[in-house]
Amino acid sequence: MTIERPLRDRGPWSQLSADQKADLLDRGAARIFDPALRDGVLSIIEDVRDHGDEALLRALKTFDGVDITADQIRVSDAEFAEARRQIAPELVTAIRDLIAHLRAFNENLVGAGSWEFESEPGLLVGEKVSAIASAGLFVPSGKGSYPSVMAQLGTPAVVAGVKELAVVVPPIPGSDGQVDPAVLVVADELGIRNVFRANGPAGIAALAFGTETIPKVRKVCGPGSAPVACAQIEVQRFGTVGVMLLGPSESLILADAAADPYLIAADLLTEAEHGPDSTSVLVTDSADLIEAVQLELLTQLADLPDQRAEYARTALGVNGGAVLTRSLEESADVANAFAPEHMQIATAHPREVLELIEDAGEVLLGQDTTISMANFVIGCPAALPTSGYAKVSSGITVEAFQKKTAIAQADTTALRRVADTVVSFTQHEGFPAHEAAVTRRIARLETQRA
Repeated sequence: MTIERPLRDRGPWSQLSADQKADLLDRGAARIFDPALRDGVLSIIEDVRDHGDEALLRALKTFDGVDITADQIRVSDAEFAEARRQIAPELVTAIRDLIAHLRAFNENLVGAGSWEFESEPGLLVGEKVSAIASAGLFVPSGKGSYPSVMAQLGTPAVVAGVKELAVVVPPIPGSDGQVDPAVLVVADELGIRNVFRANGPAGIAALAFGTETIPKVRKVCGPGSAPVACAQIEVQRFGTVGVMLLGPSESLILADAAADPYLIAADLLTEAEHGPDSTSVLVTDSADLIEAVQLELLTQLADLPDQRAEYARTALGVNGGAVLTRSLEESADVANAFAPEHMQIATAHPREVLELIEDAGEVLLGQDTTISMANFVIGCPAALPTSGYAKVSSGITVEAFQKKTAIAQADTTALRRVADTVVSFTQHEGFPAHEAAVTRRIARLETQRA
């Protein structure tokens, strides 16, 4: 009798071919950059750019089955009021708890603020930190309700002081255009009332270009499906907006023989249940742990609703899996190569392993620190780079909604000291006007001294 193995056995990392490693590491990138997907998304983007609200309504009807008029794109005050009546008091309390932790985390980051110091006598240098003037937040819908995403995006934007915030939310599937009431309550708690219902890619385009109803913004961020991620990439080509790629959910657990397989299985399922494009990976130097986790997953999968279990089986058995390594050091190498969105270190000495980790959206230390805690209450960013982008970018905090302006001030002492350096570069690179801007000042100073 063959026992089902929910977790795909990737085999020993050291024995995998380059193609086998790429199959694990490349995950969502191929879907995002698929030519057919790109062409379809681009046609939606261009339609919105050219036809505004009319294109938004067309996309909602075509892709979401929602037929509304232009005056219904923006969520009304009556809908905000009704949303509070629709959700449980316990959820309102949880929302406020999450927002409080997110505020605390991000207000600590704001504390760093602008800075300035004297790099040498007479020369002051520093940075002035200011908020981005406007931002667009995309909150997904379809596979579930995501008020936590609204909080994770909206709280740092509010703390940063972004003056104009616009939120795009696809309608609840199968509804007549209703926007998730829990998302509306979070927006209301944050004082955000510019919330619009729109199809995912069309909504991204609307934020990038602006329509008669949805304002154009300077930066767009928010997680979503491959078409949403593709749309975020494509709108950048028009040079109108900056984006941060947040694709399908993914997690990696780095564990050793000391880990509890019962808890490993529970944590692997956390991100795996999001959808069929999610990825969950176990990396360990213990073959016995892999076997024990396989058995635990069989039991725990049976406890999930059918659709969530189906999503999880794909995330574990097709997209993700288990990788066996020869040491904790090699496990860290695999984790850095994968650069996961969410990472948990479940080892005997997690802080020692943390020293080996360079590329991850977030790192959760120990088996008492769960991904679900990070998503819903801890206050660390949970809107994190996916598809390997953790190698070059960070999660969404207040800093994602700020920009830094370099500042400098020199007096005559500093001018005299650096003049020869400037002249050497200007003469080498052939910029006489650059040179004269310094030498004319020096000459005037010499004349004044005489």
